[in-house]
Formats: sequence, C-alpha cells, structure tokens
Amino acid sequence: MNKWDLDACIHCGKCTRSCLFLEKYGIDLPVLKEKPELAYHCFLCGTCGCVCPKGIDGKEIALDSRRKLVEDGGGKLLDNSYDGLLLEKNPYKFANYRHSKKKAVFFTGCNFPSFFPKTTDKLVEEFAKYDVGVVYDCCGKPIEELGLVSEAAGIIERINWKLKESGVEQVIMACPNCYYFLKGRLDAEIISVYEKMAELKIGNIYQKERIPMYYPCPDRKARKFEYDMKPFLVGKVEDAFRDVQCCGLGGCAAGKEADVAQALTDRVKASREPELYTYCASCICSFRRRGYEDAKHLLPLIMGIDEKVPLGKTPILNRAKCKFK
Repeated sequence: MNKWDLDACIHCGKCTRSCLFLEKYGIDLPVLKEKPELAYHCFLCGTCGCVCPKGIDGKEIALDSRRKLVEDGGGKLLDNSYDGLLLEKNPYKFANYRHSKKKAVFFTGCNFPSFFPKTTDKLVEEFAKYDVGVVYDCCGKPIEELGLVSEAAGIIERINWKLKESGVEQVIMACPNCYYFLKGRLDAEIISVYEKMAELKIGNIYQKERIPMYYPCPDRKARKFEYDMKPFLVGKVEDAFRDVQCCGLGGCAAGKEADVAQALTDRVKASREPELYTYCASCICSFRRRGYEDAKHLLPLIMGIDEKVPLGKTPILNRAKCKFK
C-alpha cells in the first residue's frame, strides 16, 4: 500500500483517535495532506500509520509537505522559529573527531552527552580500554525532518567521509534516533551501544521486579535496543505506556504544539506508573522538562552512575564541552 494513497482512506477515524495533534484540529490524514501549514505541527511519531487499516502514514505525509514547503522557498526553510536549531546543527558546531582513528568508535549523538555527561565520559573511558574511539556529532535527523533534504544529505556525506578517513569500520550508537537514521546510510557497520557492551562485558546487571518501559518512536516496532539490553536487565519488562504516542519532542513540533506536548506527558502521569524507563535521552529530557520526574534512562543505571538530568542552559553547555574533549 502506498503511504500516500489517500484515496484508499475509509475515514474510520482511527488515526484521529490515536493522535492528540490530529484530534486537536479535528482532522484525519487526507485533510492533513490538504493543510501543509500544519506540517510542522506533526510530531512524526508514526502512530497513525500503525493503526491505519490501509497503511496510510501521517508521518510521511507531513514530511512530504515539509519538503515541498522548502522547495517552494527556494531550498530554504522560511520559518525562522528554527533558526537556533539550524545555527547549531547545520553543520553541527560541536563535532569532534579527534579520537576517531580506530576500527570501532562510540558515536555519542548530541542529546545523550547533553543530559548524561558523566555516563558518556564513563563509557568513553571503558571503551578506550578495548581500543574503541569516540565521535561527538549530530546525525542530521533534525535537519532532514525539517524538510532540508539536501542539507541532511550533506551532513551524512560529511560523517561518512570523516569515518572513512579515520578507518572506522564499526559505529556504536547510544541513541535510537541516530541508529535508525544512519543505519544503511554509512559505509561502516552500525550497532547499538548495548550490543557492544555485552560483547566487551562492560556494565552491570540492573535488577528490578518490574520495569515499566516506554518505547521511543523509532524503536517502537523493532525493539532492537530492548533486545540488545536483555543481558543487563533482570525483571519483568512491561509495555506500560501504550497510550502515550510520543514524548513530545518528536518532529521539532513542540514549539508549535506546546499544549499537545504537555498533554502527552500528562498521559504518562495519568498512567499511575511509579516510574518510567526508556533508552532515549530525548524522551527523558522531554518528560522531565514537562514535570515528570520519574523518567529514568537505563544506560546510566546499567553503568552504575547516578546523575541528575540537567535543564535550562546546562545541556547545551555540556554539548559544547564535547568539542574540546
């Protein structure tokens, strides 16, 4: 089924009922296609595509609209509300390949070292014992999701060139967004950080009777990261947040839909779960920023590191420090 075959839509309303954004505007996916002005209001979580009986995917519709808006703008994003993001990430100002001349490197991404700097440093230290290097960079996903296709392609080309120049054959990802965005787009092999940690016997067992898991959007179907994490978890892992479609940070939409982003966190609170566990730093920071204090990232727990998630200006300062490590 073509993800844009809107003629196949039977107007069952499942997409609208599954998405707080669509529900807010009282629209379904064919109407979303007709309203390109709402393209940047979509969180790109893909939930609508999962529930649609015809396989129509609102994420692809919104992305297609974003790309066309950029084309109509002469290849530029005319919405200046993203100027700060573009200034930092196009190209990424805090990239650092100083320690990349190894066969395997740990690719930190931008958000994990922003919110978990101590865990990042500990992983770099432990990996170094096995001759694994480190790369501090942004994968380029936020740029591509804004509809800036050629710029994102240039970012990926630059990353690939730098890795090849350093002789890198394997890239280890802490971030599921980086993993799925760059998978198949680099010449080097891409694996998750948990797979490499299990191979090298880095990290500890995290034991809890019950682990209520929130699955990040990119890994919600495959659950590859959860599978790779199994050697480190003892306890019953439960899919406890099925009604929460997104953390509120996806698709760069939070600035347009602050009320929807907050409502997504409120759904977590309404679940009455005592804690939320996940493996995405972006999800953690989004929930914490919106008042949910019991969101925990499993990687610091497995590494035995207790660190408070910083808010305010501290995360960008942490990213900036990576430039000089």
